[in-house]
Amino acid sequence: MISRKQLLLIFAAWLPLSLWAEQSDWRVSGFVSAQAWYFWQEPLDTIQSDSNVSLAVRPEFYKAWNEGRDSINFIPFGRVDQRDSDRTHFDIRELKWQHVGSDWELRVGADVVFWGVAESRHLVDIINQTDVVENIDGEDKLGQPMVNLSLIRDWGTIDFFVLAGFRKRTFPGPAGRPRIHPPVNPDAAVFESEDAKESIDLALRWSHTIGNWDIGLSHFHGTSRDPRFGFDTDESGALFLLPIYERIDQTGVDAQFTWNSWLWKLEAIRRTGQGESFNAAVGGFEYTLYGLFDSATDLGLVGEYLYDGGPVETRSPFESDVFTGFRFMLNDEQSTEALFGCILDLNSSSRFCSIEARRRFGAHWVGSAEVRTFSSVPMLDPFFTLRQDDYIQLELAYYF
Repeated sequence: MISRKQLLLIFAAWLPLSLWAEQSDWRVSGFVSAQAWYFWQEPLDTIQSDSNVSLAVRPEFYKAWNEGRDSINFIPFGRVDQRDSDRTHFDIRELKWQHVGSDWELRVGADVVFWGVAESRHLVDIINQTDVVENIDGEDKLGQPMVNLSLIRDWGTIDFFVLAGFRKRTFPGPAGRPRIHPPVNPDAAVFESEDAKESIDLALRWSHTIGNWDIGLSHFHGTSRDPRFGFDTDESGALFLLPIYERIDQTGVDAQFTWNSWLWKLEAIRRTGQGESFNAAVGGFEYTLYGLFDSATDLGLVGEYLYDGGPVETRSPFESDVFTGFRFMLNDEQSTEALFGCILDLNSSSRFCSIEARRRFGAHWVGSAEVRTFSSVPMLDPFFTLRQDDYIQLELAYYF
């Protein structure tokens, strides 16, 4: 079980900041949560378990002045995990100063920036590193130190990014689950050049709304957030994977067209620097049925095609896949919603399916559940090492 020391670590990080903020003119919000996982299949590694619990805290502190033109936002995050020491971690998701001018904005500090429109995979989203120990869906990101200047014009918004300090991807430890086999050793990470980890990364994005179109064009130059993997052994001779980070250039486009109840979506990239240049894309639609059966419920139908022409070493499982899903939104006082989806590999017929559901209880409590399954996975598929890691995750969070 989670130790008393770990519990004290969570509250030691949260309570003093909350009490201080209440006595000042800072606005404080956030949540604390308890999470439980259950795996109903035998693990591939005997040191892994079929259950796990953890606690997390994510407060947010916000202060504005100068008639709202200047502000500071601070979002720390911490989790203590029962079994996986690598999942017990702390991160600063955001700690930034923002100034808003008449037609420009400046942000300095750690921040999380999201790009993309697709449901199944966010190809163009490259600014932040993925926090894999939080969730394998790639939605959780580590804070990235940066300077971001936005120029707002009638013909669109241009964002300039100077990214300082590369952050390595997080991975579950040997006792963690779900995880790939053999385990990844982040501390043994290899960089293309000696200064790659310390070098400055640059990014540029133009975005604009033209009629029913929302369009973004971006370019990134720097160290790839997606590592490829090599093999090595530790002092005892045990095999592990070591991440290899290379310098890349990536040009991307994301576009969404809205027409009545339809959303047509596309994300596409071209990347150089990881072997031969390659292209990748994901595109499809979401069609919403409003007021299903004369009720307040909306039903969204989602279909997307995923293509990735990248090298095998990047371990992408999406060479030629189809994602289908549907989203329920009850539009009730409890904000109940659920998303069901499956990715089918057209080459091997392997399937990765998930269910995500969420509901609010009262004014402060939110309950959520996730189910993820891997089926019919062949040996050469990157998902093969997760074939015994079907699981359900339950979480209860208190928002303040």
